[in-house]
Amino acid sequence: MFVLIKLKSNMDIYGIKNCSTVKKALNWLDEHGVSYVFHDFKKEGASADKLEAWADEVGWEALVNKRGTTWRKLDPEAQAKVSDQDAAIALMQAHTSVIKRPVIETEKGIILGFDPDELQRKLG
Repeated sequence: MFVLIKLKSNMDIYGIKNCSTVKKALNWLDEHGVSYVFHDFKKEGASADKLEAWADEVGWEALVNKRGTTWRKLDPEAQAKVSDQDAAIALMQAHTSVIKRPVIETEKGIILGFDPDELQRKLG
């Protein structure tokens, strides 16, 4: 007989359900028995307060995914306007797909993107 021990966690995951990186993170969490609440940007959006809190922790530059399709589809003028936190938050609220995903809130801080080693450290 074996006992499955779940990692203790109060976690919120923010992203887009069909994003491959989000899927990897959710699968990893499920495989490791970690409980979480998923928030879909496409359905729920992202509040200015939440974006500001994340930006205060990791910097607005880290939150804006400049390598993604959404950013690349913006015209150069719109991209150039994103020069400070307020402009970045306005863009992320208007185009939630430009937010780096997933955003994982743990008791030890947030994680941007899927990094199994960082997840292990912050959940351990």
